[in-house]
Amino acid sequence: MALVALAVAGLAGWQVYELRSGVIEIREEVAQRLAASDSALAEARGSARQQQESIASLQGKIGALEAHVAATEGQAAALENLYQEFSRTRDDRIVAEAEQAIGIAAQQLQLAGNHEAALIALQGAEARLAAQDRGQFQALRRALVRDIERLQAAPQVDIPGIALRLEALLERVDTLPLAFAGQLDDPAAVGNEGANAPEGASADPSVIDFITGLAGDIWREMLTLVRIERLDQSEPVLLAPAQSTYLRENLKIRLLTARLALLARDGRTFAADLAQARGWIERFFDERDPAVQETLAELAALQAMPVKVEQPTPTESIAALRMLQARSAESRRPLNGTPAPGGGAASGAGRPPAGAASAPEGRSAPAAPAQPREQPPVAGER
Repeated sequence: MALVALAVAGLAGWQVYELRSGVIEIREEVAQRLAASDSALAEARGSARQQQESIASLQGKIGALEAHVAATEGQAAALENLYQEFSRTRDDRIVAEAEQAIGIAAQQLQLAGNHEAALIALQGAEARLAAQDRGQFQALRRALVRDIERLQAAPQVDIPGIALRLEALLERVDTLPLAFAGQLDDPAAVGNEGANAPEGASADPSVIDFITGLAGDIWREMLTLVRIERLDQSEPVLLAPAQSTYLRENLKIRLLTARLALLARDGRTFAADLAQARGWIERFFDERDPAVQETLAELAALQAMPVKVEQPTPTESIAALRMLQARSAESRRPLNGTPAPGGGAASGAGRPPAGAASAPEGRSAPAAPAQPREQPPVAGER
């Protein structure tokens, strides 16, 4: 029993020993693995830090590349504009100048009614075309000449002359007499005309002449006591000095607004202002005065004048210009589709438009199709 117990105890001690040895080995292995994992984690952290630094440097480089690409696109757009500017021929510049002149003439006629400016613009365009002496400009020149002749034959309004006449009326307003301040005819002066002695009468006074003169003086004095006047209109309006001043100033304002309407070619407002000024003069001023009568006649003449006259538009010149531009575009179209000699770098064909977005990395941008620089104008468009 003792031996068995001793053997069991030895076996149990051996198992405990083996168990402790295994635990120690496991602990050492776990410690080694933990140390290896710590070193791997440190290495991973170092590599991650390096990757972050490389990403930051790459981002900086990408930003610099984007800025460089933007600057390059701006330069490409500027170069494209310069290329288009220098690629235009002399004929294109002449046609562009003629188009600008015809457009200015049409605007002056339609918006401002300025016949002189439109005529000068058309004559200048015709002179520039005549200086070139090109056969392709003959149709446009003929259209310009016909439009110039129509403008010269159209009736015109003497705007500066009418404005000067209104200015003269403005200066005359302060000198016009009012109706209530007009002087009546002196009957004594009328009586004196018949009381004058005849030329053949004797120079020596006599009793009869003295009595006749005395009776005439008494009769003239009696005539001055009572005055009878016939008024063809209502009683003249009595105005205070301040009201008289306001009346004259309002009359000037009416004439000034009439002049503004004249410059704006507004015939309705022009006639209405002149009619109002004429009504005020007939009501408040003395119509027996020659200056008032002359002013009324001048206002009536100005009121009857037409202020706005319909001006012919240069339609033939615009149509001939559109036809010339269409022919020029048609003649240049096959030339623009042909590649220029010396490679694609010197030609405009296959060139991407300025400001186009760059192709993404790893992809090639599709080649832009060759297109003409100018398309023929569509009917009705400018």
